[in-house]
Amino acid sequence: MYTVKSSEELQASLQQVVELLERSRVLEDLARRQGGPQHQLLEDLTRRQNMAALHNRLKSLHPADLAFILEALPPRERLEAWAQVPSRQAGEALVELSEGVRASLLEGTPRPALLEILRQLDPDDLAYLSESIPPDVLEEATGALSAQDRSWVRTSFRPGSVGQLMTQEVVTTREERACTDVLTELRSRGELPPQTDALFVVDARNVLRGVLPLHALLTAAPDRAMPGLWSPPAVVFTPDDPARQAAQAFERYDLVSAPVVDERGKLVGRLTVDAVMDFLRREAELKALQRVGLRGEEDLFAPSWNSARNRALWLGINLATAFIASRVIGLFEETIAGLVALATLMPIVASVGGNTGNQTVALVIRALALDQLSWASMPHLLRKELAVAVINGLGWGAVMGLFAYLLYRSLPLGVVMAVAILLNLLVAAVVGLAVPLLLRRLGRDPAQGSSVLLTFTTDGMGFLIFLGLARAFLR
Repeated sequence: MYTVKSSEELQASLQQVVELLERSRVLEDLARRQGGPQHQLLEDLTRRQNMAALHNRLKSLHPADLAFILEALPPRERLEAWAQVPSRQAGEALVELSEGVRASLLEGTPRPALLEILRQLDPDDLAYLSESIPPDVLEEATGALSAQDRSWVRTSFRPGSVGQLMTQEVVTTREERACTDVLTELRSRGELPPQTDALFVVDARNVLRGVLPLHALLTAAPDRAMPGLWSPPAVVFTPDDPARQAAQAFERYDLVSAPVVDERGKLVGRLTVDAVMDFLRREAELKALQRVGLRGEEDLFAPSWNSARNRALWLGINLATAFIASRVIGLFEETIAGLVALATLMPIVASVGGNTGNQTVALVIRALALDQLSWASMPHLLRKELAVAVINGLGWGAVMGLFAYLLYRSLPLGVVMAVAILLNLLVAAVVGLAVPLLLRRLGRDPAQGSSVLLTFTTDGMGFLIFLGLARAFLR
């Protein structure tokens, strides 16, 4: 049995693993330097002792905690630790790992050991990992499965769909059965699939008819007939439904599990809350990376060339936009030369606009993810964001205008500063709303690169507004 670990306990476990790996390396180096006829024997004994201690430490960890530790280790230490993980635990940890780390471990694991790990997994986990496993290895690993399970593993679904998340572990019953017969069958199973909160009622053709809550079955009289206990399903998904839409339904209706049917209404699987939570966690991590221009999951210790390629595109876009912003400043070189204070104040105008725009972008991306934003509601949202920009622009513009006046004893400069902040906040509000919507219209993820495009616009417009006002009114 595993215990839930706090962040401090996870860090302590990581530190223990690091210390065991480091101790093994130090003792091996010491034995190697000593030389002599007993050198090899001493080195082997030392390694076995340390690896046994590492094996015992890793064996006690929950697969999710083990995945956390493996992701925090550099590649060499990660493979050394991975070699000491028991096969069943290793398979469960593979499911929890990020794509980049999982790929590195699959590549670094010898084929016989990899087959042993994969054979410990159930068909659902194999299906989840199937795209990451070499086809010939997957074929051999699934050789002992039933034809139905092999078909399940090899079935591919559209990325980001319910089909990718669903499990084939479902408990069904027929509507004409009595409660006592159903309870007897459940006891004969030995155990129920995880997150089983209901049984699915199907007819002779396996068409879904309804859902029987487990608590209703357990509290009903044993001789009671099934009709009246089950009801039509409140929520039904198909394998092609977007997983994000299903996640919203789980949150809205407080679901633990939900049936998945094909186009003919036949029950093909079940979606559970743990799979939905894992999907939402991965989505959140991916969004956080995409927001700063990274294209996907990246191993923290990935090869430098791979990381450089992953970051290159939006870095290049950022450099191009920064160059354009610098050319905006270049248009006002004479104005800046005449009043050096402009050079010290203009970053403030650009910075406050970028902050405001990022707040609007975050709200719009969240609304798009939750399907809360429609074309009909956009004018209202635009008016609201402009009103917020006016309120903040007047308040903070006055504060910064007063600051500029007190610092440089120039009332016109203070007025220019205040007006520039107000106008740039208005620009930021419009751009913060427009950028995610434009990316969505172009078929791109609104989170990907929004901050880069927003920063370019608010910086460029901030410089243009501030320096343009300065040229017009501070001659």
